[in-house]
Amino acid sequence: MDLGIAGKTALVTGASVGIGRAIAKALAGEGARLAVVARRRDLLETLGQELGAKLVIIEQDLMAEDAPQRIAQAALAGLGAVDILVNNAGGSRKFQLHTDEANWAEAITLNFTRQRQLTDRLVDQMITRKWGRIISITGKSEPEGINGAFCAKAAMHAWSKGLSREVGKHGITVNCIQPGRIMSEQILRNYTPEYRAWQSEHEIPVGAYGEPEDLANLALFLASPRARYITGAVIPVDGGLRKYQF
Repeated sequence: MDLGIAGKTALVTGASVGIGRAIAKALAGEGARLAVVARRRDLLETLGQELGAKLVIIEQDLMAEDAPQRIAQAALAGLGAVDILVNNAGGSRKFQLHTDEANWAEAITLNFTRQRQLTDRLVDQMITRKWGRIISITGKSEPEGINGAFCAKAAMHAWSKGLSREVGKHGITVNCIQPGRIMSEQILRNYTPEYRAWQSEHEIPVGAYGEPEDLANLALFLASPRARYITGAVIPVDGGLRKYQF
């Protein structure tokens, strides 16, 4: 199937490893020109070598106050325009009952505020060209306890839905993807092999953790013209892990 992505331009944050890297590779495989963002430049450079493609590499910590402006400027300078924005950078923040304000502020900034700010700096040029795709990688809606990232991702869902209603008339779609247990550095760091095996058997209907490519496949479709009628959606890629029906 020709997804119609060849020649489009895409900006992917958190592209050095895991889900972001898989999405960047999938987009490049369809002929998109890429700008990629992460803190570790060496991993972005190896990504370019793997793809055999010239990437606009943006080494940037999203927590820096001027990060959205710097990323947007670098992407537009390198690509000329950004058709597809993938907000992927973020990280889990499991909190205790009483957590200090600095940790809350960091979790909300990393997982919501910077994505909103970066989108805000790129959406007008999408409106001008009457086409755009905004895809945000968020998180599940069934937290086991207090997690600052889950709270921020819930804000992403609400904001994305509202934004989709504002920009749909301009040919722009806005969607969120909820990863389940997708293999990553964070998963390997936080969950033992024994727990992963137990959860795969007892809690995930398809019986296994997902791979980054499983999520990248959906992101690729949502980024394409073929997904023009899908917007304001929150779509899980979790092997059936979530327990609610919609």
